[in-house]
Amino acid sequence: MTSTQFGFYRFLIVLKRVVSQSLIGFFILVGISSHAIAEPGAKAPERKANEGIQAERIILRGGILVNGEGAPPRGPVDILIEKGRIKNIRSVGYPGVPIKENGRIKAKVGDKEIDVEGHYILPGFIDMHGHIGGSTKGVPAEYVFKLWLGHGITTIREPGSFNGLDWVLEHKERSDKNTIVAPRIVPYVGFGMGNKGPIYTAKQARAWVQKVAKEGAAGIKFFGATPKIMDAALDEAQKQGLGTMMHHAQLNVMSMNVLDSARKGLTTMEHWYGLPEALFEDKVIQHYPAQYNYNNEMHRFAEAGKLWEQATDVNSPHWQQVRDELIDLDFTINPTMTIYEASRDLMRERQAVWHKDYTLPTLWKFFEPSRYAHGSYWFDWTTADEINWKKNYQKWMTFLNDYKNHGGRVTTGSDSGYIYKIFGFGYIRELELLQEAGFHPLEVIQSATLNGAEALGMADEIGSVTIGKRADLVISTHNPLHNFKVLYGTGHYQLDENNTPTRVKGLKYTIKDGIVYDSQKLLEDVREIVKQAKQTPQS
Repeated sequence: MTSTQFGFYRFLIVLKRVVSQSLIGFFILVGISSHAIAEPGAKAPERKANEGIQAERIILRGGILVNGEGAPPRGPVDILIEKGRIKNIRSVGYPGVPIKENGRIKAKVGDKEIDVEGHYILPGFIDMHGHIGGSTKGVPAEYVFKLWLGHGITTIREPGSFNGLDWVLEHKERSDKNTIVAPRIVPYVGFGMGNKGPIYTAKQARAWVQKVAKEGAAGIKFFGATPKIMDAALDEAQKQGLGTMMHHAQLNVMSMNVLDSARKGLTTMEHWYGLPEALFEDKVIQHYPAQYNYNNEMHRFAEAGKLWEQATDVNSPHWQQVRDELIDLDFTINPTMTIYEASRDLMRERQAVWHKDYTLPTLWKFFEPSRYAHGSYWFDWTTADEINWKKNYQKWMTFLNDYKNHGGRVTTGSDSGYIYKIFGFGYIRELELLQEAGFHPLEVIQSATLNGAEALGMADEIGSVTIGKRADLVISTHNPLHNFKVLYGTGHYQLDENNTPTRVKGLKYTIKDGIVYDSQKLLEDVREIVKQAKQTPQS
């Protein structure tokens, strides 16, 4: 978000009080995504006494461990959790034969023992692009948090804190203390937010970065700014120990593509904007038709679907040069493929089975075609548009797999709350899309766990099932490496041994800081929230 855009954002906040939410979207300019004008919903309620099993020591008995570091599964194992951390991991036998009791972790008086024999134990998932509510008015925090936790997501990076940094920091603190049912929150703040006026000098940029660092932000999200402002802000962010991420907005990408920003010190790119531009060889600006208008969301997304075909050929010298330089810069790609998937198959996303029980009415209304709402660009979405996006994905996925194969870090994020994507469900779909891109399922899990922890500078605390780390775990009754679909809250539709169609629900427990949550109970709570919302007249 540039300083000029942010000034306009401040105007929109005032305007929002007198016009409808949808009309405001009409005025949104380039990098002012509709993220920036959300009114936060109800704050998360206090955690109830019956929400989560908590004990000084918890022993998980007989699970099959996938540690998140790329190692193959092993088990059965016992895992000892003590004071919220992993204290011991012990192999206790071999598959298919009885476990020998004399080799097990010994229980003490007061220990809580949980039988997970035959279940798969993975590290807690990290959503590197988790808006708490997106842009839709009044989405309650409890709804979002329980969907995330119910799908095994124990840590989220909040990109922008558009509900207000104070609001996000309050929930971060409460989550850290586990007084609410919520993932761990890593708060990033949109560049320029909260400033009293436009940021147009390097001095102002540095002062703003210093201010948000002091207030408690963990990082900054950029949409684009002048090179002078970006130089100062990125340099100051490094000095203040802040992470940086960027959505390379299309009205700014001509002066700064992904390679340009990485050279200046940016640590993470979001989505894929700016990457094809770095791979251009015969142009600097993508080929826009004469009638293109960025404020027309259909123009914006339809032409974006033609962008990767304008990049250099796969594995050309220029492709290799960009790939290798980004890897040398230790640059992280957080692709969020899931959020654009309706572009290649709109019917699939509109008809997803979870919408009936898990999508709030306000979200559904926001997703519907509208010239006023960000990401609701289905004015006349055609077969040709979908084909363009299918081709877009093919080349995009090829780059991601190539980047990973040469040592680059790819993480997992969802950006749910937009374009028919629901919190938690969108994240599991991202796991499937990484596999489609060529990642081995173990590499997918590594992207969803350890890679995210490394990108956040938290690998000593989370991201793998390792002695000494926080006990953030996902426990599935079925093997997600065989089929990630078992991790959806709605389960996987299949035929059982009695020739009866059924839904297999793998998610059993999500453990955060050693607190054991019943994943299915969390999802039941969400269904009740949606049910109540549907019974309440909408404004």
